[in-house]
Amino acid sequence: MIGTVFRSEDVPAGDRFDYWRELIGATRTSDVVSAHSADFWAQLRLMELGPVTVWPASFLPARYRRNQRMVRQSDPELYHLTLLLDGGLALDHSGRSGTFGPRDLHLVDSSQPYDVRTADCTGTGLVRGVGVDFPKALLPLPPHQVRGLLGRGLSGREGLGAVLADFLMSLERQADLLQPSDAPRLGTVVLDLLSAWFAHALEAEAALPPETRQHALVQRIRAFIRHNLHDPELAPPMIAVAHHISLSYLHRIFQQHAQGETVAAWIRARRLEGARRDLADPSLRTTPIHVIAARWGIPRPSDFTRAFRTAHGLSPSEFRLQALSERQHESAGRLGR
Repeated sequence: MIGTVFRSEDVPAGDRFDYWRELIGATRTSDVVSAHSADFWAQLRLMELGPVTVWPASFLPARYRRNQRMVRQSDPELYHLTLLLDGGLALDHSGRSGTFGPRDLHLVDSSQPYDVRTADCTGTGLVRGVGVDFPKALLPLPPHQVRGLLGRGLSGREGLGAVLADFLMSLERQADLLQPSDAPRLGTVVLDLLSAWFAHALEAEAALPPETRQHALVQRIRAFIRHNLHDPELAPPMIAVAHHISLSYLHRIFQQHAQGETVAAWIRARRLEGARRDLADPSLRTTPIHVIAARWGIPRPSDFTRAFRTAHGLSPSEFRLQALSERQHESAGRLGR
């Protein structure tokens, strides 16, 4: 497991809001107020990935203000990125004011004052998002260029913004399965994606180191593959054309970043993973196996059966029978208790 989890219900009701303020103040001094301070609710997972800190959080409406005096007293020299998933936020920062909704991203600089608040400070709807703190010195872009992004609403719904948003959300989903030894590598991936996304937004990609551009390209390729697994025509030539690179370059960079796994093998593994999940899903028990296979881009039943048996040691029908039987026994056991 990666990360430490804070849940407000683990703290006495009278101490919850003060504890939340301490958590937020661990990276930067700010004044936090809330109409719900008497009975505050929040949940946060703090994941330290080398020099990068990622913290998925949910909390009741609140306001976070950092003034010039606080900046002078303590400046950790960090950029903070917020990916908003639910709720609404308003931000005043670096001479800009804006409001943000789900799948929007915004960037603030700890060296400048800010005022960020939930759009409805008196409401009871939760705000949910993912925060990322990282040292400004690690971003391979000059500060005068990055200033053009501060306080702006940036989209996490398409392109590199979507790749970054999806990766940040996947960290939370997989946190319980990841090992502490994975943390530094994951921090490097986050920094590479951030750098490539910022550069793209600033049209300054040429300023990035080649390895950073390559990391970001591989992430875009993987996202493209996942999105098109249903297409039987998905293959290395199609992927190379879609990303305006040669077939040989695609194979080379993919193997460098996939521990030697080929593009075709990665596609096949993702398709079999998806089909395996569907075969074990009780709600899909009446869906024919060949239909599930076709949904995952494998239209020939014989090809699917052969590949599935090679990967899992059972035929698809044998696996489905075993998986559904185990589910049934687990349900019966829970009812018996």
